[in-house]
Amino acid sequence: MDTGTHVVMGVALGGLATLDPVVQSDPILFNAVLIGTLAGSQAPDFDTVLKLKNNAVYIRHHRGITHSIPAVILWGIGIASIIQLFTPDVNFLHLWLWTFLAVILHVFVDVFNAYGTQAYRPFTKRWVAYGFINTFDPYIFMMHIAGIVAWNLGANPGYMWLLIYFVIALYYVKRYFDKRELVKLIDEYFDDIVQVATSPTMKQNVWRIAIETKTNYYVARAEDGHITILDEYIYKDIDYEDPVVQKALTDHNIKAFLSFSPVYRYDINVFDEYTEVRFTDLRYYSKDRYPFVALVQIDDEHGEELTILNSYTGWVFTEEKLQDKMTIATDTK
Repeated sequence: MDTGTHVVMGVALGGLATLDPVVQSDPILFNAVLIGTLAGSQAPDFDTVLKLKNNAVYIRHHRGITHSIPAVILWGIGIASIIQLFTPDVNFLHLWLWTFLAVILHVFVDVFNAYGTQAYRPFTKRWVAYGFINTFDPYIFMMHIAGIVAWNLGANPGYMWLLIYFVIALYYVKRYFDKRELVKLIDEYFDDIVQVATSPTMKQNVWRIAIETKTNYYVARAEDGHITILDEYIYKDIDYEDPVVQKALTDHNIKAFLSFSPVYRYDINVFDEYTEVRFTDLRYYSKDRYPFVALVQIDDEHGEELTILNSYTGWVFTEEKLQDKMTIATDTK
């Protein structure tokens, strides 16, 4: 989920903690728990700082190890331990339990959007992305805002947040069945499906879809149960025997893209000065553009050894900006 939603979820868990008799009877512990739930609801996204290094490192590791099972355990213990340094007399067990719950909730809600997480590490590095809740869901966010307002107006925080989270749980079930019906509809339309990637939008009745079959890729939009094909591509295996492709696959930006993207196509474009290998994620089609790409420019004309001239991966919304980024990267080398 987005940062704002994680923040309001931290507040909500602080309110839910008032149902705990130990927390309810100790104002200092309540304040410590509220700090813990706010910190715990943000902690797994600490890896956002990796973006300061470069896009490749960020894409490869964001929502990776920091969202893993060992990290979830350590976040809870670490945050609770730091808070207790400043409040040594509070009940550590209850402080840790609520902080730990905030970390768990953060990772749990992240697996339901299209971006996903590596939540099952260390058992597998597979990206878990169930794709039926938008990264920013206005309904979930507004229910939290309404709860915070009601709390400030005097509503009992424990029972109120319990009711709100019951409604949100029902909402998740509803969205799960929405996706299941959508996938069932796709199965009726297409043969030999290999995989389907769904990306919900902020509109309940509108979905972005990327479909891989044994022969084609389809980029589609579903609205009110009607599927519209927006783009279609012939399925093409990566040519691992091509020396240019082999060289491209050694690049850090390409490696980062391939470690993250499940549905993509790749193209080879030959220019006078270099050959470009481009990978395009098909899940994020918007406004006639595929914004998430990876490309590498390879000098295959001068000498026997292939040389990577430049590469990039990330979200870019116009071809002009993409070429600008490639030019800037080249100038800074």
